[in-house]
Amino acid sequence: MKKFNSRNVAIVTGASEGMGFSISKSLSLSGFKVLMISRSKQKLLSAVKKINILGGDPSFLIGDVTNTNLPKKSIMKAKQLGKICVLVNNTGGPKVGDLLSLNEKDWSNAIENNLMSVIRFTKLAVPLMKKNKFGRIISISSSVVLEPSPDMLLSATSRAGISTFTKAIANQFAKFGITANVILPGGVITQRLKNLVLQEAKKEKKSYRSHLKFIEKSIPANRFASPDEIASLVAFLVSEEAGYVNGVSLNIDGSLVKGY
Repeated sequence: MKKFNSRNVAIVTGASEGMGFSISKSLSLSGFKVLMISRSKQKLLSAVKKINILGGDPSFLIGDVTNTNLPKKSIMKAKQLGKICVLVNNTGGPKVGDLLSLNEKDWSNAIENNLMSVIRFTKLAVPLMKKNKFGRIISISSSVVLEPSPDMLLSATSRAGISTFTKAIANQFAKFGITANVILPGGVITQRLKNLVLQEAKKEKKSYRSHLKFIEKSIPANRFASPDEIASLVAFLVSEEAGYVNGVSLNIDGSLVKGY
């Protein structure tokens, strides 16, 4: 794995578990000074310890991305660590539910968590990247924006805006050496996915394992992705070699989505 300058800082939100943790681990072990952000102090401290054992040295900040003060607080701490080069916007998915079951608070929470957090963090990071003539902004979204389902309405709607936002800023700031891209994962073995599969299994009166295998059969690759596979793509996108990859939404789903 290519080593980066240890004074280069990467901010990763939703960093304590799942894809956020794998991304933080990958960037930290490749030489970045990573600022890991998460709501749970306990999970965050555990995640940092795991990376320390592997040889990484990340910093951390406890906070909720829906808090409008967190982006500024995060940028201030990251600036103390070095030169902010990478921003990875990653948040947990909103609640499952269809149009008639969702209320105003559900919609507000989803938009604040999944879309507005991306906008707020990006708005503060871009001026620093622009000054340095280099920056990588990567937002983790979901393949559900390409094939929305009734029960994943909040996720599909709140995250679809990330792609249009990203395309617009990619056009504006490309001349400053800044790229902005979106990753659209399909099913990734995270705790959220495990919980969703377990809920469905109970409804179907099936075991977790049998229902997991049933769902995997619907994926052409016959399996879900691992968080480390998403982290590998992030590792490429933050590199200088990926400087011409800009303004795109990359679907990683084992060819589940039928469109192209």
